[in-house]
Amino acid sequence: MEQRSLFRNLSPLDHRYYLSNPEIFDKLSDLLSEEASVRYAVRCEAALLKAHLELWFTEADQKRLLGAIDDLEAKVQPEAVYAEEEKTQHNIRALVNVIKRYLPEELVPFVHLGATSVDMLDTANALKIRDAVRQVILPLLVDLEISLCSLARNEAQTPQIGRTHGQYAVPLTVGFALSEYVSRLGKSIKEIEKRASDLRGKFAGAVGAYNATSVMTKDPEALERLVLGHLGLEPSEHSTQLVEPEYLLRLLLELNVAFGILANLADDLRNLQRSEIGELREYFSATQVGSSTMPQKRNPWNSEHVKSLWKAFAPRVMTFFMDQISEHQRDLTNSASGRFVVDYLAGFTAAVARMKKVLSGLSVDTERLQKNLREGAGDLVLAESVYILLSLAGEPEGHEVVRVLTLECEKQKRSLIDALRARPELWKKLSEQLRSCTGWDPESFFSQPERYQGLAATKARALADKYEKEMQNLKEVFHAV
Repeated sequence: MEQRSLFRNLSPLDHRYYLSNPEIFDKLSDLLSEEASVRYAVRCEAALLKAHLELWFTEADQKRLLGAIDDLEAKVQPEAVYAEEEKTQHNIRALVNVIKRYLPEELVPFVHLGATSVDMLDTANALKIRDAVRQVILPLLVDLEISLCSLARNEAQTPQIGRTHGQYAVPLTVGFALSEYVSRLGKSIKEIEKRASDLRGKFAGAVGAYNATSVMTKDPEALERLVLGHLGLEPSEHSTQLVEPEYLLRLLLELNVAFGILANLADDLRNLQRSEIGELREYFSATQVGSSTMPQKRNPWNSEHVKSLWKAFAPRVMTFFMDQISEHQRDLTNSASGRFVVDYLAGFTAAVARMKKVLSGLSVDTERLQKNLREGAGDLVLAESVYILLSLAGEPEGHEVVRVLTLECEKQKRSLIDALRARPELWKKLSEQLRSCTGWDPESFFSQPERYQGLAATKARALADKYEKEMQNLKEVFHAV
């Protein structure tokens, strides 16, 4: 095999991102590389041979010949298949020819018997993507989600000013803000696991109508189930020459949903590291450089990196949709485009790994959080609560009264509490209603706006506990497979 420098590879996935994630990418290579594709195709051909063995051979011959079938994966090498393809100009017929070299003569006639190329290709593709998702991508996602749960729980009571439209809104907590992503990503992970487990194969022949296998057996669908049973797959409910594309499409779409959630999280984390906000900070090592000319820079580059990967790979969802269409029983318009699903999976995995790194080193600046809440936002963030309390006290135009007060506060640069005190009747109504509804003293309420946080802390802990438990259950499923 030719040795070449990583830096001569064309795709950034094969040099820059490999070097950032060597262990993870090596695991993906074991399952998604061209070498793996050949191995999975051999496994599918072996499953078909085992089915023929059960149909046509005596029990004694089955025991004698089974070992030769089981040895195929180790013996058939991709180099030999590619060399044979130079002659045949057909990948599966090349594979069949190579497989025959390693089998006893009595088994040779049964290699690929009754199958069409895509029986093997689509089934092998389902196997390799299922395994890559369940063995590499989902465990990484689950670990990320557990880290997110831990962070949300630890910061469940850490006050933060909420922001909508880039403007101060009302108080919440850091944990509550993070629990949004706990919930969204947690649901997506469960859906990914469901979709990966439902990838299908086929052994239905050239147009999916079991023409060839109907010659061999009275129940070709039972034969299909037998073949796929050796591989741990269910058959596509309907096949043309292809497996129904929606099984894979729905998995890829859900992966893209998760990708969008990670990009959204990355954006929020990046913005909270802005100089004028400074509430969170990615880990920045002592030797790390933020700028080639500005020595003081500490850029949120890991969060930016996740967003950039999403920009590169999320638009490929359009190709996934276009590969949904194949004319009549099959055309070859997905032959090239379908090969790049592997790139998408690698890019997504790189983003998950990078976000996991961000969360593992994320620090929370509680002093800056409090400063932004009390000094930056001030007690104007309590305007909503004032309007609610005045309305409950019988003020018919509570919202308008408070809106005018806030305009006055902004113009005169005074606090909301001072504006309310200047209106004794309003202040009395508000104070009595506040004590009645909450038991809080008005002076401490306005001096500690973080107390107005609703169920933020409770919700953050509940979601963290829920999804951490569900992720631990998924881990047990992975170990059992």
